[in-house]
Amino acid sequence: MPALSDVRLGADALTFLSEYHLATLSTFARDGGIHSVAVGFTWDDGTLRVITSGGTQKVLNVLRTGRASICQLDGARWISFAGAAEIDEDAAAVADAERRYAARYREPRPNPERVVLRMTAATVMGSPGMLER
Repeated sequence: MPALSDVRLGADALTFLSEYHLATLSTFARDGGIHSVAVGFTWDDGTLRVITSGGTQKVLNVLRTGRASICQLDGARWISFAGAAEIDEDAAAVADAERRYAARYREPRPNPERVVLRMTAATVMGSPGMLER
C-alpha cells in the first residue's frame, strides 16, 4: 500500500470522495479479528471523519488500538485509506464533523452522545485513475 505522501489523489478521486457513497470502516476487534461496519465519512486533505455514538464497538476498538481503515467503492471505482485513528469528544470538533457530514450526505439526527472518529490517512490504494504518482 503506497504512503499517502508518495501519491496525489487525482481529480477522479477527489470527485469520488465528494459524492454520496457509503464506505466500510474496519477496526481491530479485541480478539484480533476485523470489525467492519458501514459508515458515512468525510475527507479533507488526508483527514477522514466519521460521526458516531460514543461507546460503540468501533469507538472502543479505536481507543484500544489507534488504527482504522476506510474503503469506499462504487462498481469498479474504489479507494481505501488506512492510518492512525482517534476519538474526539470536543463539542467544537463534533459540530465541525456534523457540518462536513451534512454537506456530503444529509443533516445528521440529533445525538447528544456523538463523537468524532478521526483518522489520519497514512496509506492509500485505489482503482485505476484514483492516484497519481
